[in-house]
Amino acid sequence: MSRSQSRDPKTVEKLTPEQRHVALENGTERPFANEYWDNHERGLYVDVVTGKPLFSSADKFESGSGWPSFTKPVDPDGVVEKRDLSHLMVRTEVRSAVGDIHLGHLFKDGPKDDGGLRYCMNSASLRFVPVADLEAEGYGEYRAQFDTTSDGSTEGAQK
Repeated sequence: MSRSQSRDPKTVEKLTPEQRHVALENGTERPFANEYWDNHERGLYVDVVTGKPLFSSADKFESGSGWPSFTKPVDPDGVVEKRDLSHLMVRTEVRSAVGDIHLGHLFKDGPKDDGGLRYCMNSASLRFVPVADLEAEGYGEYRAQFDTTSDGSTEGAQK
């Protein structure tokens, strides 16, 4: 079965025109005018089509780019990197491994202390699941990364 065959047709039908354009037609949404670029809530970002976990707010940072940016995916096998020669430049496209949807691009200008990578993603390709909803939506196994530590600090907060 190909990755795109794992897309539920009913879920695809529910996508907004912008989600369809970005996720299925390799589009890009406008910077600073998308749903998650300035989201500071703790939680998990999942594939808008398949629901597979992709990124965590624990790895989200302010890049100044106008798109949600992360230092790494939740599971490296959850994303696929492809060479992108469009727009007269060489870039690395990031796609979801299961749903084969366009997520955004990978750049090497992220925080040096966290590996130096910036996964610059499109909000339209993601769905955000707040910490309070993780268990109810079937993502309970990810809850621990957001729990409070013994010294009272909160892990998983946005950087």
